[in-house]
Amino acid sequence: MHHGAAAAKAAGDGGNRRPARITIIDGHLLFADSLALALESEGFIVTVIDPGEPQASLATVLAAALRSAGRLVLLEHRLGLLGDGLRLVTLLTASGATVVLLTESTAQARWGAAVHQGAKDVLHKTCSLEELVGTARRVRDGLPLMSRQQRAALIEAAFADRDEVQAIRARLDRLTRREMQVLGALMSGDLVPEIARSNVVAVATVRTQVKSILYKLESTSQLAAVGAAHRVDWRPPVPPTRALTA
Repeated sequence: MHHGAAAAKAAGDGGNRRPARITIIDGHLLFADSLALALESEGFIVTVIDPGEPQASLATVLAAALRSAGRLVLLEHRLGLLGDGLRLVTLLTASGATVVLLTESTAQARWGAAVHQGAKDVLHKTCSLEELVGTARRVRDGLPLMSRQQRAALIEAAFADRDEVQAIRARLDRLTRREMQVLGALMSGDLVPEIARSNVVAVATVRTQVKSILYKLESTSQLAAVGAAHRVDWRPPVPPTRALTA
């Protein structure tokens, strides 16, 4: 793991208190290192953990974070090959750390999911250094970061998104295997005539299958159906060797 240098001065007024420790978990090392330098100049001791290191796993990232003993953990949830970093929030919170999601995402549902799992605040990566330092100081001083109303609104957005995702997946499960294959082709950008030609069936057959897909997904257009499938990271089954039929 990559570690930022310890700050030379103590955070806060007059340098009378011990410097607070901050852990940054982010695969964008240029951003993370720059942020670490800025926070160190404000008197914090900062450790940067790179989830993209060879042999890294969520377990090794968690272990490194626990060793760093950061009172504040700034977590980017997109951890590349390691997947969703939100899986670390509950474990880090249980260790006594204050987790703040520091992310490029603007999705309120994603923010709400982090808060629901224990994150105390969410900051977008475009926030000012002043705002970030202010958050770090509030954590150091044991002050709240987010109002109860803000937390409730974000969690509500997360629950609403979860319910919608579950509904989309349930509708996708209603498709026949052939309809799933057609939807997969549409997701790849294929047009109806191309799908018909590649599967040696009539264009009318594919159009009928598309109409059935739209009906089952409760979508008004092919674009909406494709968007719904992408939203839930749906993938079509492996196509069989025989051609599609009506």
